[in-house]
Amino acid sequence: MAPSVAFYISGHGFGHAIRQIAVINALHELSPSLPIIVRTSAPEWLFTRTACGASAFLPGETGTGVAQIDSLRPDIDGTVREARAFLDRFDEHVSRECGILRAHSVRLVVGDAPPLACAAAAAAGVPSIVCANFTWDWIYREYAEQPGMEDIANAIADIYALATAGWRLPIHGGFDTIAPVLDLPFVARHARTDLDRSEVRHRLTLPAGRPLALVSFGGYGLSRLPLDRLDCLSEWDVVLTSRGGISGDEPQGVHVIPEERLYSTGLKYEDLVRAVDVVISKPGYGIVADCIANETAMVYTPRGRFAEYPVMLREMPRYLRCRALGLDAFEAGSWQEALVAVASLPPPPERPRTDGARVAAAMIAERISAP
Repeated sequence: MAPSVAFYISGHGFGHAIRQIAVINALHELSPSLPIIVRTSAPEWLFTRTACGASAFLPGETGTGVAQIDSLRPDIDGTVREARAFLDRFDEHVSRECGILRAHSVRLVVGDAPPLACAAAAAAGVPSIVCANFTWDWIYREYAEQPGMEDIANAIADIYALATAGWRLPIHGGFDTIAPVLDLPFVARHARTDLDRSEVRHRLTLPAGRPLALVSFGGYGLSRLPLDRLDCLSEWDVVLTSRGGISGDEPQGVHVIPEERLYSTGLKYEDLVRAVDVVISKPGYGIVADCIANETAMVYTPRGRFAEYPVMLREMPRYLRCRALGLDAFEAGSWQEALVAVASLPPPPERPRTDGARVAAAMIAERISAP
């Protein structure tokens, strides 16, 4: 079997998978014959729908991340319980993954960012790279007052020390036990360059002359959206995508686009991000990077107690027109003020590089081809 590279990707939300799909596709362009293995608990449709260049998809639990009630509410007790249970059987997990790596002749492991990737690679005698904007020990230390969580964070930090290197993305935290660490540009999805915003809107039957706000809350979604009481519909239209059917009772000015329709028209989610004026979301790396790359403003809600959140709040205004919307106002449908305010902001002070996927892919290809 030809030497391959394996990507171990956290199934926490969609952001980890989305950015590594960008790296995988860039790597496939550079090395079309290189076998690329994906090991993750993220849904397979997320990879197949985005035309991922991986040659094998191996579903499986690679780590526990943070348990979520929904996109805005972490389950801290559940997080501790699940992390402890996973670590209690960690040796079994390592043995299983080591067997998978050897069976697929894996020559390099890239992790975003399950510590299991580092331990399995070490057991199989191959190098591992942590390519992410945070490590899970840093996230878990936010909950250090929970019984046993400090021990869990320390154990995970020790496992990360097995990594060969860390490739750190912007808006980051952690990486304390990984060396060396190399800082990469943003890994982001870019809209098609052969279509302008008006053509994307036309394909999706969205109004050409109205400002549009895209509601985007990732893999966990929200159980309730205040679509029946929005205060902005006299001036704004609101867009959201759906993996199910359309109820048909949405208010005038609210557009629900089935994902099947989006992709069947030759478009991807990043094309929709580029076509709207504002994204309404929680501050997560994936959607923030997409907004930066496609020059789309963001109105953001709180996302609960998560160590990444204050770092996002500090760093986002450097690269992105953004405005906060309190959770009470969000749930009440009082969106108008924030939308008008963010739309009037000047361009952000910095225009960062967003070619991190190509940079990472080139470094992976170089390592794989080295004797």
